[in-house]
Amino acid sequence: MATAPPAGAPAPDGRDVEKDVVLSSPNAVLADDSKVDSDDNSSNVLEGIKQVEAITSVWSKRALWTTFVLLWIVSFVSDLLSSVEGALSPYVTSAFARHGLLGVINIAARVIGGVVTLSLGKIIDIRGRMEGFIGSLFLITIGMIMKATCQNVETYAAAQVFTWVGKVALGFVVDVFVADITTLKNRSLIFALNSTPNLATTFAGPRIAQLFFEQVNFRWAFGAFAIILLGSSIPVIVILYYHERKARQMGLIRPKSGRTRLQSFVHYVIEFDLVGAILISGGFTLITLPFSLVSSSSHSWRSASIIIMIVFGVIGLAAFAVWEKYFSRVKFFPFEFLKDRTFLGSVLSHFFVFMTTFVWDAYYSSYLQVVHGLDITISNYVLNAYSLTSYVAGPFIALYIRWTGHVKYPALASAPIYLLGTALIVYFRVPSSPVGYLVMCQVLVGFGAGVLSQTGVLAAMASVRHQDVAVALAIYGLFGSVGSSVGYAIAGGMWTNILPAKLYEFLPEDSKHLTAEIYGDIQKQMAYDFGTPIRNAVIAAYGDVMRKMVIVGSALIPLVIATVFIWRNINVKKLESEEKKERGNVF
Repeated sequence: MATAPPAGAPAPDGRDVEKDVVLSSPNAVLADDSKVDSDDNSSNVLEGIKQVEAITSVWSKRALWTTFVLLWIVSFVSDLLSSVEGALSPYVTSAFARHGLLGVINIAARVIGGVVTLSLGKIIDIRGRMEGFIGSLFLITIGMIMKATCQNVETYAAAQVFTWVGKVALGFVVDVFVADITTLKNRSLIFALNSTPNLATTFAGPRIAQLFFEQVNFRWAFGAFAIILLGSSIPVIVILYYHERKARQMGLIRPKSGRTRLQSFVHYVIEFDLVGAILISGGFTLITLPFSLVSSSSHSWRSASIIIMIVFGVIGLAAFAVWEKYFSRVKFFPFEFLKDRTFLGSVLSHFFVFMTTFVWDAYYSSYLQVVHGLDITISNYVLNAYSLTSYVAGPFIALYIRWTGHVKYPALASAPIYLLGTALIVYFRVPSSPVGYLVMCQVLVGFGAGVLSQTGVLAAMASVRHQDVAVALAIYGLFGSVGSSVGYAIAGGMWTNILPAKLYEFLPEDSKHLTAEIYGDIQKQMAYDFGTPIRNAVIAAYGDVMRKMVIVGSALIPLVIATVFIWRNINVKKLESEEKKERGNVF
């Protein structure tokens, strides 16, 4: 039996090694952890992949670059929506006197969003990229309508799940489609260019949010952006539909299966492993939620509801493992991918970056407004310095990768910078610290995290065949989503358990009865002037809990560095061979 060349070396026969360095069978493991399987047999390629390959074979260069531009516009609007939402979230929860639930609301949304991408990866591989794109827009629209009309925090929490899942799905479909129409060497560059809208939305989003909040209300912000996003996405749907129809007329896409609706329903329930998806999402959610909800329970950790949630969460994850091993006809999670040390290291690094970040980032906007007196716009400028730096650095890192082909070296260089930036926050995140130092920390952390994420996703894709890229991106996104949900759970647990107690401790004796009222509403926290005993008590409580959050986040960062060390030294320039020829008109 012939073996594939080591990862990072060119294939002697000129084949696309991106497609060959990973196994579809867990039994073909080589000494250097490379994985092999032939991708050439079209019978092994799912219909959605055949469909996009047919589209790229019939469109022109003009259509290719038009699609890049249209996807950039969609990314711009989606990023602007995210920026506006993030700025308004503390005020939405405060409108229902539940500001403390800011972290809790995101836990379920993040877990479900990550799990859904695995199912979505299968959907767009089986059904097609356009169907996944349309489905994502549908979820975002439903979520935006619910947010615009919500009358309680429960509806807002449900809307956040719809919106977040839809946005994760939309970004995922865009990333997969970009991977479809680029070669491995150029992919990081296009990913970086597709992220450049954040250079504008970082500044525009908070300002737009403040204008909506002051001049209209948060509801109209959600309604307006639902319409704008739909309008910007229609051209993408049109161009994909046109070329899919053209490919079908040329006989490059096979006709529909001919199954009845019931047969199709049963087929997709099995194909998407719906049972596995429910078990894993429910398990993770039930385990992480109690950390944030425990403070509202009359019996704390001894509460029956808290204990039941944790027990059922553990049972759900155990049942998922049993189901996947013994009963599932189509595996929801391709565990064999994790046998490749580069892939495992990349997804774990993504998990720990998100976890360590969201431990201290979840309530950062509120901290800047309450403690430092910044308004919605300026506080989110400071907050977004993190993402702004990562997006500014992105194209330069992409050019370095395109020039040298090295992925691991920039990741190793950025990890200590990420640690330094987070550690400095421990020193500077105190009420007396100038805001400029906080911005400096955000820049350092943003650069480190941005490079780690950019190189990590490329390392993950370089470890699999092209037909497995969608699943690889889904797993990568799942680890990031679960990592952020764990970070939110830790942050929410610390916030809801420490802040009320510290508020009660620091408030004057004649104001201690206001603890719950002040804790639940950011506008009430800022209603008291600086220098007054109540505002000083609020600032002291914020400073205490925030310092502890950053210490926890910093202590976990060595795990990020350890996971990067296990990557193979992949050179993407050497992995690329005749990829453009095999996959049609791509960049």
